[in-house]
Amino acid sequence: MQTKLFTILLLSFAAAALSEDFKTVNGKEYKDATVTRVDPDGVVVKTKSGITKVYFIELPKEVQERFHYDSEKAASYSAEQATNYTAYQKQQDEAQRQQQAADAKNNAAVAAQQAATNRTQALQTRFGELQKQEDDLLRQIGEAKKTGPEYRQGKSVRHQPNPQKSQLPLLESHLKDVRREKGEVRKQLDKAQR
Repeated sequence: MQTKLFTILLLSFAAAALSEDFKTVNGKEYKDATVTRVDPDGVVVKTKSGITKVYFIELPKEVQERFHYDSEKAASYSAEQATNYTAYQKQQDEAQRQQQAADAKNNAAVAAQQAATNRTQALQTRFGELQKQEDDLLRQIGEAKKTGPEYRQGKSVRHQPNPQKSQLPLLESHLKDVRREKGEVRKQLDKAQR
């Protein structure tokens, strides 16, 4: 138990001993900063406000020398990082483009499916309307074919003329048109449901 406590205290003091203040050549200060990583072009420091990379060209000469700053290595490292970043950015852009293309394709498929569903529903609605019209026309034709009301003339029973009988050719023509359209709608509906 004492060994663990001693180790924790030793690490705490070591971390405190590694904390230092950095001041850039422009006067910006990083108080109680702990160096977490040294790169060829700068140091990454952790402060109370967060983690920041401070480039060697921003630091005084003595700090640069302490971390063995080499401007050629820094330039090479920066170029390599820029190349890596550019490649990464291209990869991200390509992945985003592919995702957008996949989303567009998916959206088009969903829209096509929705359009097909809407078309099927419209055909079903129209078929129902035509069926109702056919039923109404058949009823009207049946009424038009009936004989008129009875009346007695002496001992014989006679029928008055049916006033709807004159409409019979028009009703039958309309029924034929409705049945033709109903047949077309049925074909389209069968095709849409395959």
